[in-house]
Amino acid sequence: MSTKPTTTDLEWTELDQRAVDTARVLAADAVQKVGNGHPGTAMSLAPAAYTLFQKVMRHDPADANWVGRDRFVLSAGHSSLTLYTQLYLAGFGLELADLESFRTWGSKTPGHPEYGHTTGVETTTGPLGQGVANAVGMAMAARYERGLFDPEAAEGESPFDHFVYCIAGDGCLQEGISAEASSLAGHQKLGNLVLLWDDNHISIEGDTETAVSEDTCKRYEAYGWHVQRVAPKPDGDLDPNAIYDAIEAAKKVTDRPSFIAMRSIIAWPAPHAQNTEAAHGSALGDDEVAATKRVLGFDPEKSFEVSDEVITHTRKALDKGQAARAVWEKSFQQWRDNNPERAAEYDRVARGELPKGWEEKIPVFEAGKSLATRAASGKVLQALGAVVPELWGGSADLAGSNNTTIDKTSSFLPAGNPLPEADPYGRTIHFGIREHAMAAEMNGITLHGNTRVYGGTFLVFSDYMRNAVRLSALMHLPVTYVWTHDSIGLGEDGPTHQPVEHLASLRAIPGLNVVRPADANETAIAWREIQRRWTKEFGKGRPHGLALTRQGVPTYEPNDDAAKGGYVLFEAEGGDAEVVLIATGSEVHVAVEAREALQADGVPTRVVSMPCVEWFEEQDQGYRDSVLPPSVKARVAVEAGVGLTWHKYVGDAGRIVSLEHFGASADAKVLFAEYGFTAENVASAARESLAAAQR
Repeated sequence: MSTKPTTTDLEWTELDQRAVDTARVLAADAVQKVGNGHPGTAMSLAPAAYTLFQKVMRHDPADANWVGRDRFVLSAGHSSLTLYTQLYLAGFGLELADLESFRTWGSKTPGHPEYGHTTGVETTTGPLGQGVANAVGMAMAARYERGLFDPEAAEGESPFDHFVYCIAGDGCLQEGISAEASSLAGHQKLGNLVLLWDDNHISIEGDTETAVSEDTCKRYEAYGWHVQRVAPKPDGDLDPNAIYDAIEAAKKVTDRPSFIAMRSIIAWPAPHAQNTEAAHGSALGDDEVAATKRVLGFDPEKSFEVSDEVITHTRKALDKGQAARAVWEKSFQQWRDNNPERAAEYDRVARGELPKGWEEKIPVFEAGKSLATRAASGKVLQALGAVVPELWGGSADLAGSNNTTIDKTSSFLPAGNPLPEADPYGRTIHFGIREHAMAAEMNGITLHGNTRVYGGTFLVFSDYMRNAVRLSALMHLPVTYVWTHDSIGLGEDGPTHQPVEHLASLRAIPGLNVVRPADANETAIAWREIQRRWTKEFGKGRPHGLALTRQGVPTYEPNDDAAKGGYVLFEAEGGDAEVVLIATGSEVHVAVEAREALQADGVPTRVVSMPCVEWFEEQDQGYRDSVLPPSVKARVAVEAGVGLTWHKYVGDAGRIVSLEHFGASADAKVLFAEYGFTAENVASAARESLAAAQR
């Protein structure tokens, strides 16, 4: 482990120190005014955050989305004022009134930073450790983007080269997701990633000695990171010179991610609150805020005090940003002039458009054949991969089962990896058995921009991913999750691997589209629709989760109405439909067989395939009524999972053929028969529903 260099090039004036102290009192005042929040970390971290935003990072506060910017992630999202104060000081659009309205209705300064809500916030953080994984994903995306557009450039010479900075706290590093992500970052040798650890020894329950005794720096060395520890000043305050030197040293280490441990004192320099757990998550109190202001030379009678000299000084970040952008624009234009074809491709990708003719490459599968939807998905991915270079992804060590290998000859792996397919700019990502981090890294990849990512595992393991999937939906990110082995149909692996509650549970996440295609052609149409829906614009994108079968299922003729989420797969014969069978995924063919039995008995029966409830709910009432006629009260929903989704669709007279308990270890055909997913049982449920509808 190295120590900080002994020399510094940092220019640090009295105004810089006054600006840091201003950030501290603003944090204390904001929490004190609203009566709740996390002041202590924002106070102690002010020198580090200020150094990043004012002295280190390449950004333009006038254009927070400038593609050439460095990225900043505050993984310790509870300390949102660490970020808000710097966005205010640098001129990103926050003003003093926004800090004064911290944590209140309609403000730009919610309790935790929210992507798309506050300019300059790169990702939504709060659940600890998520930001670390987001930052790893951003660093991965930066490398892949460089490979798409400027792979031959010398190190550090491409307009696509930039750094990702992340501040994490003790809680972030205790959460398992950060360990997963940090392990992958070390393996990937992400030299564009710098993680600063706020080592303040305090969590909600007190000193971290209550729960942690490991040597965190050695842990990161074991992950393969470049590790430095910077000491505080003699008075306990963070030392901007030491932090700056450590960051500059980290930037020179291009073959490893960098970890900088900063020993801090929470709530410094509050006379009585510093180094206490109370300062982590509670207002300091009027007396302590006043005492802190006296220590720092501020008027204890004033709140939200910012001198003209300070704000004039810190808003020079706008001029610095404009100058940095001008230099970058010159480099970018030179790249464009030298690479016209790549520049045209870049423009297409940046607009969120797909290549001309891409839809024609999506396979159409022969009706009558039996094919697992996971296998069909793999064929679609490989077809798309040949024409959509920005599409990449992989799985949590389940590529052979998930069928997520987009290119067998190209793996996203760093230089020096011994595998023959290793390529720093490769297409197939090996996330390792790290589902939670995979999902959060996919969020980071998507937030970074200019690529489209997917990632796979078994549906049952979406439980590991749920927090990150929820954040995908919260941020409106068009991430694609490929979840295979979607029911008891996976068979002998048994109930630990057989999802039962997962489809309903995932559908309960607002903003997540769960797509469970019935066959190979619905799978192809689903992938096509997901790509059409992909968008860079905040507020319009939605994540998708594909739920795919392990077992083969019959293939039907393709119907583009599958993209509407629900459609009539087989119409009633011999008159208007008297009963409607609604099914998803591998149960659709069971409903089709039940229809044949009912039709043979003279019961006109319609089969509706419902691959995506969320897409169906987007359609107008007229279309939905045309698929599920309100006049037809006899309905049966069929899905090999808990039936929570289906009550609203079948009504009082309807019946649901579902699975309200865990599965067992046995052959899939045996399980489907034992648990009632048979044509006979569905037809019987239909007759019950018909009888109930006639009462």
